Amino acid sequence: MASPLEQFEIKTIIPIEIGGVDISFTNSSLMMAITVLIGGGVVALAASRGAIVPGRFQSIAEMLYEFIAGLIRETIGAEGRRYFPIIFTLFMFILIGNMLGMIPYSFTFTSHIIVTFVMAFTVFIGVTVLGFARHGLHFFSFFIPPGAPLYMWPLLIPIEIISYLSRPISLSVRLFANMLAGHTMLKVIAGFVFALGALAGWLPLLLITALTGLEILIAFLQAYVFAILTCLYIKDALELH
Repeated sequence: MASPLEQFEIKTIIPIEIGGVDISFTNSSLMMAITVLIGGGVVALAASRGAIVPGRFQSIAEMLYEFIAGLIRETIGAEGRRYFPIIFTLFMFILIGNMLGMIPYSFTFTSHIIVTFVMAFTVFIGVTVLGFARHGLHFFSFFIPPGAPLYMWPLLIPIEIISYLSRPISLSVRLFANMLAGHTMLKVIAGFVFALGALAGWLPLLLITALTGLEILIAFLQAYVFAILTCLYIKDALELH
């Protein structure tokens, strides 16, 4: 029986090496490209029609647009509209990538920490730059809890700095760990279906069916969590506290 972790192996499709650096086109690259094509295709197709009575693709695009727009209004406020493109793009990229990973024999690129960390670190750097651009050196006041007495600053400031620096780690590990654990569990339970045979294999089959539905829900929730935390980080950078 194949290892449950075999599904996460990076496999080279087109070997490419430039200056001793391996930049091969892999199964992960392929799924990312497909994700971008699907996301861009749905939005482009919906925007090209613009019918008063929306069709299937336009309805999906409008629903996703309103969902993210409402999320931004509730967390950041009216000023958050300018950050809609990046938040919408992150949400769509993660959501479609997670959903594609639910297809048998496909590849879930969000189950790799390097992918999720790059996205989280990009958000972290962008938010930090936004904070300094908005407030200058006053941004450092973010690390001083409001109302904290002066004698507590030596204790609280390092805690706040560590908490701030850990944002990209927690943001990336949350997505990576959930996708990795969920897909591993599904593969392990699927192995019991074949091991138990026709007589008792229906028990783990029922369980894996239920868990697949749960995993689809988690795939959506993880995209939502990544998007809403990005909104909260932007709000912190704009308002400090």
